[in-house]
Amino acid sequence: MLTFSNKPRPRGGRWPNRLIWLSLIILLLAAMLIIGSGPTYRLGWLSLGESFSLLRRGAQLALGGAAIAMLSSLVALLCRRWRIMLASLLTATAALALISTPLQMQHIGRSVPPIHDISTDTVNPPAFETLAPARRAAPNAVDYPGEATARQQKRAYPQLDSLILNIPVTEALSAAEITAREQGWEIASVNANQIEATASTRWFGFKDDVIIRLTQAPQGVLIDVRSASRLGKSDLGTNAARIQTYLEALKARVEG
Repeated sequence: MLTFSNKPRPRGGRWPNRLIWLSLIILLLAAMLIIGSGPTYRLGWLSLGESFSLLRRGAQLALGGAAIAMLSSLVALLCRRWRIMLASLLTATAALALISTPLQMQHIGRSVPPIHDISTDTVNPPAFETLAPARRAAPNAVDYPGEATARQQKRAYPQLDSLILNIPVTEALSAAEITAREQGWEIASVNANQIEATASTRWFGFKDDVIIRLTQAPQGVLIDVRSASRLGKSDLGTNAARIQTYLEALKARVEG
C-alpha cells in the first residue's frame, strides 16, 4: 500500500541547509588555519613566512564563510526558516570574531613604530652579556639600535621610564627576580646588579630577551628594563607592553 505524507515541503527546499553547512565547513577550515599558524611555526614544522601565509589564508576563508553565512541568513529569512537564519547569524558572528585577531594584529602593526628593541634608558641602555651569544645567532642585533629607535620609542611610548625603589639593593634584586619569574620568563642569569631572561610569546613562541639593571642612586635603587626581540622588524608593541607590565608588577610587590 502506498502512503503519502501531507507534511508540506519546507520553503526554499534544501538550499538554506546547504548554505549553512557550507559556511560551517569553511569556518572550521579557517579556524584550523588561523589557530594552527602559530603552533606550526613554534614547533618548527613551517617557516615564519609559511605560517603567516596560513594566517592570511585562514582570515580570507573566514571572511568567505561569513559572507556565505550572511547569504544563508538572507535566504532563510525570505523562506521563513527561522532556525536556519539564527544558525547562520551565529556562524557569521563566529567567523567575524575569528578574523578579529589577525585584523587586530594588522591594526597594531600600523599604529606602532616598526621597532623591536625597547629600553627605559635609551641614553645608556642595559647591555646583554649572558644572552649575547643567543642574540648574535639571531637576525636582530645584540646592541641597542641607537638614536633613531629611541626617538620613535619616545613618541610611541612616552610613559616608559625608569623605576625608583626606596629599598636596599639586595631586596630590590630579590623582588625583581621573583617578579620576573612570575611573568613566566626563563631566567638566564642573576648577578649583583643585573638579571637576564627570555620571554616567549604565547601564540608563535617568538623569543624576546629581557635585561633588568639595578643601579644604586642617591634617591634609591634605579630599575631599568630593556626588552628586545630576536626576530622581526616590528614587535607590534609587545616589548613596551612587557616592560610596562613588569614595572607595575614590581612596584606593586615592593609597595605591598
